[in-house]
Amino acid sequence: MDSVFQRLYKDYQQDVFQFLIYMVKNRDTAEDLLQEVFIKVMNSYHRFEGKSSEKTWLFSIAKNVTIDYFRKQKTIRNRVMEHFDWGEREISTGEALPEEIAQQNEQVKKLYSCLDFCTTDQKMVIVTRYIQDLSIVETAEVLGWSEGKVKTTQHRAIKKLKELMSDEEEGVK
Repeated sequence: MDSVFQRLYKDYQQDVFQFLIYMVKNRDTAEDLLQEVFIKVMNSYHRFEGKSSEKTWLFSIAKNVTIDYFRKQKTIRNRVMEHFDWGEREISTGEALPEEIAQQNEQVKKLYSCLDFCTTDQKMVIVTRYIQDLSIVETAEVLGWSEGKVKTTQHRAIKKLKELMSDEEEGVK
């Protein structure tokens, strides 16, 4: 396991760190999260089934660690609501009414629930594009994809989230 871990760390540490830096925009936090990612890798490599590449698996772990970090910081709610137009928000003043805040919090919960039904690739694109506000070019660079793949995955993810949000509102799930 030591040699596998060392190879993974050597091959992917810089890519994962870059992903984390883009996600959290803070070097110290990214370094802490990088350690957490590789601890999880070390503890769970025996469960890696090879259904995806090791790089994809590592980025999936990094994405989950990052989302957990944002949940703990309670900043993700604001970031999600800034970038998703749910069609029900009307901004008339700078002050949100209590019922609007409650509705937004409920929408964030629904979004998190629906994100669980997206593919790992779709989740990574949603997080990098809409939560961290990276451009398509930056997202492609972080994920090591072409810009076309980012655009296609983004389109499919948004379509799926809209369908899932709509289904959940109707109680279809």
